[in-house]
Amino acid sequence: MRSSRGGQTMVTESNNIVQQRKQKFGNMVQQQLSDHPNEEEYATRISNTSDHAAIPANHDPRSPRMSSEINTPSWDVAPSWDQSAASPIPTNHSSPLSRSPWSSHHVEMEKDNYSYTGLMGSLFREEGHIYSLAASRDLLYTGSDSKNIRVWKNQKEFSGFKSNSGLVKAIIIAGERIFTGHQDGKIRVWKVSAKDPSIHKRIGTLPTMKACIKSSIKPSNYVEVRRNHNVVWIRHFDAISSLSLSEDKNFLYSASWDKTIKVWRVSNSKCLESIKAHDDAVNAVVAGFDGLVFSGSADGSVKVWRRELQGKGTKHFFSQNLLKQECAITALAVDPSATILYCGSSDGLVNFWDREKLCHGGILRGHKLAVLCLATAGNLVFTGSADTNICVWKREEGEHICLSVLTGHSGPVKCLAVEEERGPTIGADGHCVLYSGSLDKSVKIWRVSPQPAHVQQQQTQQEDRRIGLINPEFSINS
Repeated sequence: MRSSRGGQTMVTESNNIVQQRKQKFGNMVQQQLSDHPNEEEYATRISNTSDHAAIPANHDPRSPRMSSEINTPSWDVAPSWDQSAASPIPTNHSSPLSRSPWSSHHVEMEKDNYSYTGLMGSLFREEGHIYSLAASRDLLYTGSDSKNIRVWKNQKEFSGFKSNSGLVKAIIIAGERIFTGHQDGKIRVWKVSAKDPSIHKRIGTLPTMKACIKSSIKPSNYVEVRRNHNVVWIRHFDAISSLSLSEDKNFLYSASWDKTIKVWRVSNSKCLESIKAHDDAVNAVVAGFDGLVFSGSADGSVKVWRRELQGKGTKHFFSQNLLKQECAITALAVDPSATILYCGSSDGLVNFWDREKLCHGGILRGHKLAVLCLATAGNLVFTGSADTNICVWKREEGEHICLSVLTGHSGPVKCLAVEEERGPTIGADGHCVLYSGSLDKSVKIWRVSPQPAHVQQQQTQQEDRRIGLINPEFSINS
């Protein structure tokens, strides 16, 4: 089209605009393609790990922020790597991961002492920090700033797989699928091989490349994330901080520092909804009971969202604010019986609410610094803190008592995972195995008894008498 004046100039300008749009679209496609390399890379075990590779200049080693308005705490920053200091530790040749920077340490304990609470072993990492854990049966998945996910069995390296970008912020297991949330704002989906359980193949990335391209065509699908910068609404543009599955395992929730929660359908990897949840970074999300979803943010609030199915999709509506405070919310957890919601915050306190009418049940006070992670098993609650300790709480008739304080980490406890212990005690006294990941570069394995310390001591003495280690003629105070 030409104008009566300066027609040639208008044609040139129009061509330039079209060219810029094509270039912008091409860059977006190229970015998506770069995250979908040859899948054969992910169908095999790691032979040469990237743990000691130099970190790109644009690498951002932040962990979940406490607030965007304050300076980042010392436990929230991963220092840059010094490649020259790395020296791989030799490992068993049977390990699928050669040149592993990990080493394992076992603690001897009496096999028949079922009342034992304490350390069972440790996994030490030569470089970097542990950011995420997930346990399933006898397998433990660990995520770190190496971009690798390692799989452990009986405290030995069993397998491993890697992503090509984004340190691993969250891991969640759904049957044969494993979802990992990353610093680059993407969710990667993995599947365990049916023929060889040590092989994990990446089967997708959320959002999918097809979905991104389809969404990019309509201008209405773009949202402004900062001045002069728009992205399609189905993408997180900042780090993913937390993942959670709905009760029926049909929906996946992802929380991000971009202040949103996104809802994904597990069956087809489609993003159904993006919730503008908070005024600051969303640090935690957990799907709870009665179709409710809970979110906690650096803005100091805990919000409740109600899920309603609408045709083939779903819609979440804001229900209520459970908490509004100055301190950042750092962790959320719902107990297995789905009756209580727990909330950890940067002031070291753990608030909890009962399912009935979501009334406030009380506060657990056991830490001097921020509570960074929570885990539950049966009627036990575990709280990990920046004070390097783990508190074990037991809930009985609405009251919580602190059974023990697990000490041993030299850095903040960043993540927890728990599994019920298999053996003669399962279903009887509720023993469990607790895994704790710390910024001291270690994962520790604990055995936890649901009995208070004085009961454990009495049970141990009774067991010793049974096997003849203590002469019954003498009392313990004699």
